Amino acid sequence: MKLLLKLALPFEDPVLIFTMVLLIILISTIILKRVKIPGLIGMIIAGVIVGPNGFGIMQRDASMILFGTVGILYIMFLAGLEMDMIGFKKTKIRSITYGALTFLVPIIIGTLTFVYLFDYDYKAAILLGCMFASHTLLAYPIISKLGLAKNEAVTVTIGGTIITDTAVLIVLAIIVGSLEGNVSFNYWLIMAAKLVAFVAVVLFVFPIIAKAIFKQIESEKGAQFIFVLAMVFAASFLAELAGVEAILGAFLAGLALNQLIPHTSALMNRLEFVGNNIFVPFFLISVGMLVDISVLFEGWEALLTVVVVTILAIATKWVAAFVTQKLYGYTVTQRNLIFGLSTARAAATLAVILVGYELGIVQEFALNMTVVLILATSLVSSFITEKAGKALAIFESRRKPDLSNKPDRILVPIANPATIEHLIDLAIILKNPDYDEPIYPLAVVIDNEHAEEEIYKKNKMLQEAITHASATDNDVQLVSKIDLNISSGILRAIKELMITEVVLGWNAKITARDRIFGSVLDNLLESTEQMILVCKITHPLNTTRRIIVIVPLNADLERGFLRWLKAVKTLSVQLGTKILFRGRKRTLNKIRQAITESKPVVEAEFEPLTDFKEVEDMKTKLAKDDMIVVISARKGTISYNSTMDYVPRLLSRNYKENSFIIIYPEQNPMLNTTNGYVGMGYGSENNK
Repeated sequence: MKLLLKLALPFEDPVLIFTMVLLIILISTIILKRVKIPGLIGMIIAGVIVGPNGFGIMQRDASMILFGTVGILYIMFLAGLEMDMIGFKKTKIRSITYGALTFLVPIIIGTLTFVYLFDYDYKAAILLGCMFASHTLLAYPIISKLGLAKNEAVTVTIGGTIITDTAVLIVLAIIVGSLEGNVSFNYWLIMAAKLVAFVAVVLFVFPIIAKAIFKQIESEKGAQFIFVLAMVFAASFLAELAGVEAILGAFLAGLALNQLIPHTSALMNRLEFVGNNIFVPFFLISVGMLVDISVLFEGWEALLTVVVVTILAIATKWVAAFVTQKLYGYTVTQRNLIFGLSTARAAATLAVILVGYELGIVQEFALNMTVVLILATSLVSSFITEKAGKALAIFESRRKPDLSNKPDRILVPIANPATIEHLIDLAIILKNPDYDEPIYPLAVVIDNEHAEEEIYKKNKMLQEAITHASATDNDVQLVSKIDLNISSGILRAIKELMITEVVLGWNAKITARDRIFGSVLDNLLESTEQMILVCKITHPLNTTRRIIVIVPLNADLERGFLRWLKAVKTLSVQLGTKILFRGRKRTLNKIRQAITESKPVVEAEFEPLTDFKEVEDMKTKLAKDDMIVVISARKGTISYNSTMDYVPRLLSRNYKENSFIIIYPEQNPMLNTTNGYVGMGYGSENNK
């Protein structure tokens, strides 16, 4: 009897409900992938089927509402988190223009339609016009999976989404305020003050708190994930206190944490995985549960109204996308992408109509019509976005590749367990994501009577490296070598694996043996042509505030110029930081030209530096979270000068609180003319 009660429809047992939802997510993914229908549509249709207006298998109870709310907040949070902030700053006028168009065109046409075609009064018509204007980035997960989050069309659409949804919520507040008699100047002044305070707290206070917390819990990956979720929901709650919808708070939380969560990090991977596989599907299923198909069969007038409203709602978004395309010269594919992303209605639309329904401004038919509109626009949005997104992804993949943008095969020699995570994180950030190349952690064991014991110890360290890297969905191929010395082991691995870059840990200790025979780094520089990065990371990479790049004269004439510049730019984009280039004016002009002619786009400043010795005087101008990158050179190369020999030691002595990277660019084979030169005195077998 107890079992029959649990299996009675609709399901009420929370364990059974959760199991049912997970099965829906799994089955929908498998079936729809085979028939090539976007997964978003499958989740919504599944919600219609199992919901109270379908077969009544499940109710849209408090648990579904809770998870659904988390899902839409997650979508908005990820949209802010993955947004190209540098691109947004450069296209903010375009975002504002599109936001104005995608708000004004739908709300004006929608209001006139409901007043003159369906005989609604002005307050109800304006409220229903808001239903036309608002939209939700329901199809954003499709764009994210296709790797188009930083495309300008996507950036402009996301910016426009926040503008139009904020405008809709303000119009809603005005209508509600007028109905409740709150039309005084003081009321609007207080509301504006609350909104400004909310935005200021999220965008300026939250990043300060997050940076401090990330430094404290750097090694606690689970704690980082929980902290980020807490920030998202705290921002959403503050938005509600300020009198706007929680989705605005979630989006602003994404913007606030944008520069603190690198897109290739383990934390980002966890956030996307949990959101896209649990919370977002719950939201889509809960939206489907709202749909009542019977509204379409209440008579031809009801059917005509729903059809006209749906067509106009979709058409007005197309008009806004079309005008934006013509104004800024976007391609047809980009226009379709903007249109697809901005067509879906969900959270904001539903919030507006529910408020109107509760206040008696609109009747139950309008609520049901809105739910059908949500289903129809969600289907159109998914199809259009996936089709346009795939076309754009194919087009971008066929562009002429940058010669510096070739596959990265990065070797990370490891000897110190304390540096493993930082070195692997840096290698993952620098790796070109367009190529499926693994990271190669390397352990070199000197061939002596203790070799077997050392192999066991080194293999344990390499397992730590693969465990850390696997959390970022990056492939790691462990490499072990037994050789006469560390240098020859690394050199052999470079040749055998066709390595393009070597990431070494810094060690300031110089032994008598190093002075006589040369350090590991000295030997590598003499015997290789690959780019070598010597790193000392003193704080979490994601808390880096600025990157200061010291560039020698003639650095632009070296073979590896574009490759190291690409590495620095990639580091800036992933960490969300500005770059300050310092060097001779002629070299800076060449760097400025190279930056503007290639992707990714970065925010860079340029400041003259007459001599490398001036690096010692920079200390007062740097913050603890600034990273120093020095572009050095091998002896005998065109950009080498003797002052470079002292810079690493200077950084280690005077900049103990700052992270720094010394880059030795890729060189032409056999370019070094100096044989057996005295070691520079940095880098050693310990790789600390």
